[in-house]
Amino acid sequence: MAVKNSRAGASSAAPLLDRLEALLDHLRPSEQAVARFVLRHPNLVISLSFPDIAARSGVSQPTVARFCRAAGFSGYRDFKLRLAQSLANGVPYVHHDVSKEDSMADIGAKVFDRGIAALVGVRNHLDPIALAKATKLLAEARQIEFYGLGNSGIVAMDAQHKFFRLGAPTAAYADPHIHAMSASLLGKGDVVVAISGTGRTRELIHSAQIARGAGASVIAITASATPLAKLADVAIIADVPEDLDVYAPMTSRIVHLVLLDALAVGVAVARGPSLAKRLKRAKEAIAGSRTDEC
Repeated sequence: MAVKNSRAGASSAAPLLDRLEALLDHLRPSEQAVARFVLRHPNLVISLSFPDIAARSGVSQPTVARFCRAAGFSGYRDFKLRLAQSLANGVPYVHHDVSKEDSMADIGAKVFDRGIAALVGVRNHLDPIALAKATKLLAEARQIEFYGLGNSGIVAMDAQHKFFRLGAPTAAYADPHIHAMSASLLGKGDVVVAISGTGRTRELIHSAQIARGAGASVIAITASATPLAKLADVAIIADVPEDLDVYAPMTSRIVHLVLLDALAVGVAVARGPSLAKRLKRAKEAIAGSRTDEC
């Protein structure tokens, strides 16, 4: 049974504005006009009356009411309340996609803002209990294996690079056949960290099931309410809105890297002074590889 996110409330999924943007293509054109106005002026909307938002969106008041229902709210008052709560969480919202007309300054700002928004959003809903349990499993592990596919496979390799210095044998696999076979050879005391932005990749879920069946513990770094999160012993939830912008890199990758950094630091602290000596030796081993030339 996965550890549940004890800090998740009404906004435990992606922030309201991100979910609203994802809904755009499913709305009627007149409802889209309301949605686009909200996305452009979220802070203004919470101060507008029902007739005001209709006028500013260029639609009728019944259209605003239909928009609110289509977006999953009981009415305009409920929508404004939820919007205000979402904004109060302090998560920066990035609506503008990168376009070919953007300068490099614009592109840099948008990519940074998107990454920062994703990190802050996940941090605000990070479950400390799940993080502590995952750290304990990793600190006491006989062996640690990191599994991922595609983009998450690169994250798994980065995690192995961090964790191999921390005292337990580690491996990272991005090939589904390899991590399925490796999972079958694990046992009690071993830990698998399964990384997935969607939590729905069949091959990764299959490997995680094999690992659990063999007696290993499974930590999932993934989205909430997904098959992978549900089967894991501990689920570290990272609800990152899907990147629809074809130009921008996947922000979920950045979030997963930072979560693994947090786990690595937690394991290092848990293992104490003996690990500090080990890390010092590793650092000294490459000290002579740097040049002093200007």
